[in-house]
Amino acid sequence: MALSTDLIGTRIPTHTVDIERGQLRFFAKAIGETDPVYSDLEAAKAAGHRDLLMPPTFLFCADSARTDGFNFVKFADIDIRYVLHGEQGFTYHAMAYAGDTLTFTSTIEDIYSKKGGALEFLVRRTEVSRDGELIAELHNSLVVRNPEAGK
Repeated sequence: MALSTDLIGTRIPTHTVDIERGQLRFFAKAIGETDPVYSDLEAAKAAGHRDLLMPPTFLFCADSARTDGFNFVKFADIDIRYVLHGEQGFTYHAMAYAGDTLTFTSTIEDIYSKKGGALEFLVRRTEVSRDGELIAELHNSLVVRNPEAGK
């Protein structure tokens, strides 16, 4: 089933995430980050930060922490069996820290296909804010294989 381009411009319901020290420490360890500003509170403060600094790619995980998981996939009527994560990009405007409550607001920016419709792309932009201040923008693409293409 082809993705409907009518979804372009659709806003996905906003969600908020409380960033916790334990999450940041675990993530830093998982990605092999050794800079102590991501795991040691005293080191972070000594470096001029107010709390543990959030590793840059942690926003991807935080965005996935919604209670309804892949709600935009369900919203777009995509069969999860045919989905690949295609691309991820981050633009930062401010640092984020443990103790922050971040709000994620996503919009479907584009839907297009390649290979005669066999591969469809859903492009999503997510604004991340703290107390109304934009701190980051996430851009990602999902690749959806259309099993009906070419039949």
